[in-house]
Amino acid sequence: MPDTLSHLHEASGKVRELYGFGDRLLLVASDRISAFDVVLPTPIPDKGRVLTGLSRFWFERTRGLVRNHMLSVNVADFPEEAQGNPELAGRTMLARRLRMLPIECVVRGYLVGSGWKDYRATGSVCGHALPSGLREADKLPQPLFTPSTKATEGHDANIDRAAGIELVGEERFDEIERLSIELYRTAADYALERGIIIADTKFEFGVDDQDRIVIGDEVLTPDSSRFWPVDEYAPGGSPPSYDKQYVRDWLETLDWDKTPPGPEIPADVVAGTRRRYVEAYERLTGEPIQVYLTETGSGS
Repeated sequence: MPDTLSHLHEASGKVRELYGFGDRLLLVASDRISAFDVVLPTPIPDKGRVLTGLSRFWFERTRGLVRNHMLSVNVADFPEEAQGNPELAGRTMLARRLRMLPIECVVRGYLVGSGWKDYRATGSVCGHALPSGLREADKLPQPLFTPSTKATEGHDANIDRAAGIELVGEERFDEIERLSIELYRTAADYALERGIIIADTKFEFGVDDQDRIVIGDEVLTPDSSRFWPVDEYAPGGSPPSYDKQYVRDWLETLDWDKTPPGPEIPADVVAGTRRRYVEAYERLTGEPIQVYLTETGSGS
């Protein structure tokens, strides 16, 4: 990232860098990709721009449901220190600073991943009892709110309602549960019309200076959600996806112990992953990724 911002750097995530400007933040989505909690050494070209562009799309589309932290993705609107650097174009969002809540708000619409493992072991998912005889990737009778903690190291831990209330209070917990399910239902219905199943997703909420709930971070992207193509969906196994499962599947073919350093990703897997991210963006927004790249000055 540019040297002009180094003194403003506040935090690094697996994918993002955060820079502080008082009551505002710059969220820079890199092209890094992680799998099994390891950041791999090979970037996926334009991945960060897909995440930022798709988050912008959903923030604009859902602003009638909940406030969001987005101010702009246009470099011209950024603080002076962040202007004039093409590296930031398209992958950067200027956002309001929030006090983030210590809960990951996971909504599951289909029985897959850790939810499937939980169901096979207990007949329930994170304490939600389910009918017997469900198959992997079956649609759930209704979306489930299955929050987790935010782990600074390792994996997040699933929590029940009582533990969630201890963290944020009952009124706030009920509010983020309602908002999470409403956002999921709205997005899932929209996506289905465009050939994508949103199997599950994760939201992060914060509180603004007026103590109002605001959604932040990224929203409904291939990194925070599990997207399946409708025309390839079939319950009874794990369907193909638009997210980084493609990379995970490749990694599973290797003799790698899933500890750092991760292996370099071959060119064909890089290209296949980029293609899936871009296709998800284009199906959901209804326009070529090039339109967004050109608009933000990050493409010819």
